[in-house]
Amino acid sequence: MCKLVHRFAQRLDAHARRVADEVGMTAGQVVALRELSEPITARELAHRMACEASNATFLIDRLEGQGLVERRPHPTDRRAKQIVLTPEGERCRAGVLQRLDADSPLTALAPAQQESLRDLLRALLGESV
Repeated sequence: MCKLVHRFAQRLDAHARRVADEVGMTAGQVVALRELSEPITARELAHRMACEASNATFLIDRLEGQGLVERRPHPTDRRAKQIVLTPEGERCRAGVLQRLDADSPLTALAPAQQESLRDLLRALLGESV
């Protein structure tokens, strides 16, 4: 079973790299954009991406240099900054998400199978269905 999960994860990673190549970004930038569905701290982004905070900061710096994100004061923690998409970042993220969905390895499954897989993954992750 673990071997199958690993192979599927490799296919998802390869798909993210292809999308990144199409939009002229790194796979890390694409994943960061995918995870920026709301304002979050760099630490939270690193957690979501399963990487070190310094790697997330590097990606945020690149996205900020491209005008896709900006750092804003955190509303409740004066020591932290939130990473927020700019209007251009919102447009870019929407395009990236559309491309990630378009030729995803998951399209091999029927819609009902995709929903079942989603529910199973939520159960494994302890999230409500």
